Amino acid sequence: MSRIKTHVKKGDQVEIIAGNHKGKRGTVLLVNAAKGKVVVEGGRPIQKAFKATEAEPNGGIKTIDGPVHISNVKKVG
Repeated sequence: MSRIKTHVKKGDQVEIIAGNHKGKRGTVLLVNAAKGKVVVEGGRPIQKAFKATEAEPNGGIKTIDGPVHISNVKKVG
């Protein structure tokens, strides 16, 4: 199994350098090197509908952090 090398890892401080969310800074929550995506805390908020479950009986719409392409982030410090 070969590992894919990336310039950021979980916990790094990054800035989004391209796209609609350009200039936002945050911490990397997740890196998916195979797909070339990273999830930045507060970087790209999206709304997602959730079904009702035992844990969340009401379900509804929640705001979560969406993925950003790894080439559109730069490490800050």
